[in-house]
Amino acid sequence: MLEKSAKIFVAGHNGMVGSAIVRNLEHQGYTNVITRGRDQLDLLSQLDVRQFMQQEKPDYIVLAAAKVGGIMANNTYPADFIYQNLMIEANIIHEAYSAGVNQLLFLGSSCIYPKLAEQPMQESALLTGLLEPTNEPYAIAKIAGIKLCESYNRQYGTDYRSVMPTNLYGPFDNFHLENSHVIPALIRKFHDAATANQAEVEVWGTGKAMREFLHVDDMAAASVHVMGLSLEAYQAVTESMLSHINVGTGVDVTIRELAETVSEVTEFKGKLAFDASKPDGTPRKLMDTTKLNQLGWQPKYDLKTGLQDAYAWFVANQEQFRR
Repeated sequence: MLEKSAKIFVAGHNGMVGSAIVRNLEHQGYTNVITRGRDQLDLLSQLDVRQFMQQEKPDYIVLAAAKVGGIMANNTYPADFIYQNLMIEANIIHEAYSAGVNQLLFLGSSCIYPKLAEQPMQESALLTGLLEPTNEPYAIAKIAGIKLCESYNRQYGTDYRSVMPTNLYGPFDNFHLENSHVIPALIRKFHDAATANQAEVEVWGTGKAMREFLHVDDMAAASVHVMGLSLEAYQAVTESMLSHINVGTGVDVTIRELAETVSEVTEFKGKLAFDASKPDGTPRKLMDTTKLNQLGWQPKYDLKTGLQDAYAWFVANQEQFRR
């Protein structure tokens, strides 16, 4: 068990996931959570990270920092995505080890799995096929993060763990229309349409593709749960070369069902129009969460309740996305 007074460094605390983990840790009574903004610590600089680790010597590190973005950003800046993510995780993991930090949690992404992975995707699907081309550089970096953790565990006996979340949404998400993911984009689009009394909202694709969505506070709760497990419990469901754990709901919905639920939550009264000329993407993307369930964790939010929470946050903070 992690002591409530343990010094926990959350890298990436300003992001959607990192901020949720900080909130969860503080809610559970952890009293020594430390953070650093980009103006205080450049995670791309090995020297800066080394100096920080040697000075602070945290007891535990949550590696939630990453360069993230949608399909357009990944396609436009592939070098930035692979370089920055590789450097961040390599600097933090190596300098953590060098400073004697024995415990770390690395946060990855479901995009690590092959494009045509059997559904639901089990942890064992890793490295069994080709990745989705649009975000391959990002996925390669996240796979490297898992393998960094495993390699340091094998060579140095550290306790570095990895969790792989499905599609996340919730407070502090990005609701800019041009580069947001599907849920914040739909929330923004339906809210604006409801406000303007529009008769119709267009949704990309046929609506038949299936996706799984997890509220970010559930992701944070799962992360803290995995952090608090004994090493014996964690190793009971993982292997030294297959050490990551999927985090999701184990339930997926069609994009049509998602859009209809967002329409209901935002009180949009018009019609939904699906543009079949636009791509659906992968037909289905569902995580197998058997291992996490065996470890005693279940999500709190169903989709509608989670969307209501995300929508309430957007309404309260929408002005920042209209600049």
